[in-house]
Amino acid sequence: MSQLTYAQAAMAGLSEEMRRDPRVWALGEDLGRGGVFGQYRGLQQEFGPQRVVDTPISESTIMGAAVGAAMVGTRPVVELRFADFALCAVDEMVNQAAKARFMFGAQARVPMTIRQPVGMWRSSAAQHSQSLEAWYVHIPGLVVVMPATPADNKGLLKASIRCDDPVIYMEHKDLWGLTGEVPDDADVTAPLGKARIARNGADVTVVTWSKMVHVSLSAAAELAKHGLSVEVVDLRTLWPWDRTAVLSSVAKTGRLIVVQEAVLTCGFGAEVAATVAEEMGGQLKAPVKRLGSPRAPISYSRPLEDRVRVTVDHIVEAALKLARA
Repeated sequence: MSQLTYAQAAMAGLSEEMRRDPRVWALGEDLGRGGVFGQYRGLQQEFGPQRVVDTPISESTIMGAAVGAAMVGTRPVVELRFADFALCAVDEMVNQAAKARFMFGAQARVPMTIRQPVGMWRSSAAQHSQSLEAWYVHIPGLVVVMPATPADNKGLLKASIRCDDPVIYMEHKDLWGLTGEVPDDADVTAPLGKARIARNGADVTVVTWSKMVHVSLSAAAELAKHGLSVEVVDLRTLWPWDRTAVLSSVAKTGRLIVVQEAVLTCGFGAEVAATVAEEMGGQLKAPVKRLGSPRAPISYSRPLEDRVRVTVDHIVEAALKLARA
């Protein structure tokens, strides 16, 4: 094991896959300089400009080139800088990459990994702070991945690159500097579609993903002081998502809070909540609770930005209410 940051772990995973498979390559803006967050630092020097490609400032061009390259046998890793900018390439992702396998009768596949940094990050404002995972979960043909830890940012990236379907790979910008233990073994991956129990508990289940895993763990530690045992389930992948792990946890606790940073309205948390309500309604000790951001643009102003964040206090308050219900 090595101590790596979230960014270093992803860089290690990508470099290992590029050494393992010559079909793997990366493209995006400023990758030769290391990328916006340094997550490609040194890769162009090792693999050359033919495999770590600097592109024009045109997301639709980047995605179109990558879709075509994937369909003829390579495995591109696409860097779109910010999830917000990826909206300029939605046609290529949604109407081409996601549908190709179906429309060509499985004669063509699009094995590509589309990296989209997400989330609120030091006053980045309305066009650089969105979490749009629910948009992509809605689209048949796309896999959606949201790692919360350095180990998963390596293991899930490697699994995504090896996947034969297009993967929307969303890394939280506020986690780049997070440090943790990461396996050194180049053969170790993290399974797509398998949740991780980040903390065991018996009284309340919190289902979450990405940065909210860490906020939820802090809330669970605080709730322990109140005598409440909270189980935190890190989904890791939103499609496919691990229904079995969620239902098993809620069967044990009888209470569920779903926590997301994204706008609460029509967020992926609603899918989890509805599934649990449909499958386990009679077994629940209290109604399912969802936490997320209000349906409002994210402000540049730090105080206003903080007003839309889900915090430890929000989770603690919700859990205590559920426990009393």
